[in-house]
Amino acid sequence: MKHLVLAFLALLPFGLQAQNPAPATPQSRPIVLTGATIHVGNGQVIQNGVIAFDKGLITSIGPASTTVDRAASEVIDLTGKHVFPGVIAMGTTVGIQEIASVRATLDFEEIGDINPHVRSLVAYSTDSEVIPTLRTSGILLAQSVPQGGTVSGSSSVFNTDGWNWEDAVVKKDDGIWLTWPPYLARSFDFETFSVSTKKNEKRLDVIRTLESTFADAQAYAELTNPDLTNLRMKAMKGLFDNTQNLYIRASYAKDIVDAVKFAQRYGIKKVVIAGGDEAIKVASFLKDNNVPVVLGATHRLPSRPDDAVYAPYEQPAKLHRAGVKVAISYDDEWWRVRNLPFLAGTAAGFGDISKEEALQFVTRNPAEIMGIDKQVGTLEKGKQATLLVTTGDLLDMRGDVVEHAFIKGAKVNLDNKQKRLYEKYKEKYGQN
Repeated sequence: MKHLVLAFLALLPFGLQAQNPAPATPQSRPIVLTGATIHVGNGQVIQNGVIAFDKGLITSIGPASTTVDRAASEVIDLTGKHVFPGVIAMGTTVGIQEIASVRATLDFEEIGDINPHVRSLVAYSTDSEVIPTLRTSGILLAQSVPQGGTVSGSSSVFNTDGWNWEDAVVKKDDGIWLTWPPYLARSFDFETFSVSTKKNEKRLDVIRTLESTFADAQAYAELTNPDLTNLRMKAMKGLFDNTQNLYIRASYAKDIVDAVKFAQRYGIKKVVIAGGDEAIKVASFLKDNNVPVVLGATHRLPSRPDDAVYAPYEQPAKLHRAGVKVAISYDDEWWRVRNLPFLAGTAAGFGDISKEEALQFVTRNPAEIMGIDKQVGTLEKGKQATLLVTTGDLLDMRGDVVEHAFIKGAKVNLDNKQKRLYEKYKEKYGQN
């Protein structure tokens, strides 16, 4: 028995080495970052700036001449570095999906078609090996979204650090997700390796079901004290008192217009289009109705063979110039979310906008869309100190080397499984 215990103790460090780093401890003393180029997130850039934060909140930000109490603070000289707001990933399955081929690690979809009561909140796993890899690229907040069915459930917003979902949550149940039935249905033929498009014969049936569901939910929301609690209807109550967004997955231009008008018929004011493949075709409609768009991954080929090959790269900037509030996401992805800053960089490279404007697609705009902009999204006095330090341009993979990351003022450990594997095999093969 003694030998077994000694063997266990000997192996313990190796077991611990494979675990995620422990979450950051709360900020214990004021911190002052000096000398860096500060990208505020609202288009403003402060050269040779200073930013101070205490108890998780930003207390001062400005040029080097800004008065801060350096004597009582931990001062970090960041000369030549860059400070950015934490990147915000929308529309992901981060925390509820781990290994695609292992069913036991997938907790993003429930059986059934109308599931507004399904919540990503309680399914979010802070032990995910994917989450630390996101922090390395500057992703400090993520919206975790249920998938499947017509009404998938409610999403919540989390910090990418915490012991459990109660620790990590930033906003609970920020919105209900609906997949609008498309006018056209696409099918893939594996024999010819081609995509065919035809009219969706089931569309009207799905819309009738949605009409019945939303009419019932609207009526239920008007009840002050219902005799019986209906969990499905109760989950949708926030849509009618404007405390929740209605996120509608829609790609075709006709579907986008139909979906927005459908929501408006039931008095829903906070509507967000997700996906938005053809959003540029109805940009004036979206602007006039104050409907933001959360675009899917833009590092892809165009959906239509007759579209310009760079159309997905150009669309964020075109929508932005048309007056539509835009965020960029990786749809229902989880492991590729780490590349999100580079989607914004591509948007700047292929659109007539600055990189500071493109930065807002993954910082300020997502925060405003989800209603957390009073806390995060830009670097301003009184907001949470959720920010990162890079050696260069966050939106360029050559410069996106994150040296420090802070979530609510707490310094986050940037170690992850992929870094450990890199060091392990670099040592094995003797490469520098």
